[in-house]
Order: sequence, then C-alpha cells, then structure tokens
Amino acid sequence: MNTEKEYDIIGIGNPLLDIIIEVEEAVLLMHGLKKGEMHLVDSAQSQSILESLEEHTKTYISGGSAGNTVTGATLLGARGLFLGVIGDDLHGDAYEEEMQRGGVITNLLRHEGAETGCAITFVTPDGERTFATCLGAAKHLGKHHISEADIRKSKILHIEGYLLEDVSTREAVMAAMDFAKMHGTLISIDLSAAWLITKNLSVIREIVKKYVNIVFVNEDEAYAFTGKKEREALQEICDLSDIAVVKLGARGSLVQTGNKVYTIDPYVVEVVNTNGAGDMYAAGFLHGIAKGQNIESAGKVGSHVAALVVNSPGARLHETHYRKLKDILKEFESS
Repeated sequence: MNTEKEYDIIGIGNPLLDIIIEVEEAVLLMHGLKKGEMHLVDSAQSQSILESLEEHTKTYISGGSAGNTVTGATLLGARGLFLGVIGDDLHGDAYEEEMQRGGVITNLLRHEGAETGCAITFVTPDGERTFATCLGAAKHLGKHHISEADIRKSKILHIEGYLLEDVSTREAVMAAMDFAKMHGTLISIDLSAAWLITKNLSVIREIVKKYVNIVFVNEDEAYAFTGKKEREALQEICDLSDIAVVKLGARGSLVQTGNKVYTIDPYVVEVVNTNGAGDMYAAGFLHGIAKGQNIESAGKVGSHVAALVVNSPGARLHETHYRKLKDILKEFESS
C-alpha cells in the first residue's frame, strides 16, 4: 500500500440524519416493519411515521454506514474523507458540521429540491435496531460527483453496499472503484443487508470479484451472498477478494486472507443498542490496515471499538468512551 497518500480512508455513502427513538415491539408491527432490518420508505411514509411518534423522545445524530465508519476511523487517528449528497437544508448543515467537528474532511454536495436523508432508528428494549430510511438527497449521487483526485490521494476507498441498490448510485460506485484500481487505492465494501444482496446477487458478486479487496458481512449477509454459513462462506468470499470478514455479533468475528483464518474474540459489554456496531468494526479494521497493522490486530481493534459502540446510545462512539481509544491503540500499535 502506498504510505505517502494524504488520506487513510475515503468513504462514499448515504449521508443520513439518524432519528433515534426507543419503542416497544408493537410499534414495529403497527408500521409493518420487520424487526432488525432496514426498510426503505419515501418522504411521505417517513413523515407519517414521525407524526405517529410525536410524543416519543427523539435523539438526532449524524449517521449513514460509510459516514459512521469514516468518523470512527478518524476518532482512532486516521485521516478520513467522506463524500455524499445532502439537501440544501438545516439538516444538511447539521450533518456537515457534526462530521467536521469529528475531524472528518467532507466533500458533501448539495442537491436543491431534496431533503437531507434520514434514518428513523427504532430501538427496542433488547437493544436491537430497526430502520425506516428515507434516502432523500442521498439517492441523487451520480458519476459526476465522484472525485478522482480524492480517491487518488487515499489509501483505502470504503463503500457501503446500500449504494449498489439503485442503478445511478451503482454507476457512481463503479466509477469510484475504477479510479481506485487506477491509482493503487485498496477497495473495501460493507455489503450492508441480506435483502440487498439477495435482490442484486449476480451484480454484487460480479463487482466484488472484479474490484474489491476487503469484504465485510454479517452472518445473514454471508449466507445471502454464498448460500453457506460461517467458515464455508468466509472461504468463498475470500476466493473472490483478498480479505474476507464475517461478523458474528456477540460471538466475535472471522477474518481470512489466503489460507489463513483468524478467530477474533468479542469484547463483552452491556448492550445499550446494536446500531453502528458493524460500521465501527470496519472503522477499527480499516484504521489498522491503513496504519500497517497485521490483520489479526486490525480485527481485534475492530472488535474492541465495536463493543464500545454497542455500549453507546447511538450509532457512533459516545464521548465518554473516547479515553478508552488511546488504551486500545496503545495495546495494538506495535502489532
């Protein structure tokens, strides 16, 4: 990897304002939402859901999968850049300001006539999260938004799989990956959701085989992608890429490169909510790769910081955990 590049990681994804609401499971049933999944809704549906929950307390936090990962990597000391499309509105202003306060360099394009996207995040008493996501301006990402210069200056390009759902955003992703290949930038992707993979399986497999160096999936996504479970799925994904990561939730994770498989233990914490755990795992892992750590150490950092997010109220690390990051990095910095 070229160590002279200006950025450690550039993330491209959907900039979404997370609206976090604690609810009982009956609320999910009332809105026809399957627990634990991400559901795409339009602006009218999103507004209707929010109106029905007017009396509930809401917390607003900048989110989106790739945005979360870049923010997490930046907190760990990486130099991060994030590209996406927001609305020309107050939510867009808030999103950009929060990203910049977190140290992330932003290349956020404004789309007039569309609101900044939002993800209504339902947190049930068991800590599980369910999403009703309105992409808003984010869905207007196109090839013309992709910056070759930014990708050329980055060690790693990280993509969220949700961008592969729409033809226009998929074309933007492939343009970004072409630039990455051209300039020696590693390509990482989080495949995001089992339903997304099932719906677009042949296209996603082709993209992974042609472009991707690092693949992140959870158990359900691994099965959707390969029809196999855990180690067998890990092997098949690794056959298509350089590094495969299968996240196993409370059981830790599996990482494979070549014929070497690493079993990464979990860090046990009190579960506040599971929102953002996978994004933060990717942040820790990619930070390690960018900084030259070995793969096992990168996986351990990913596991550790993901646990801290599980113990935080939102999809990003709560400031009360910031001091713990130094201890984590000190433990693995020489690995």
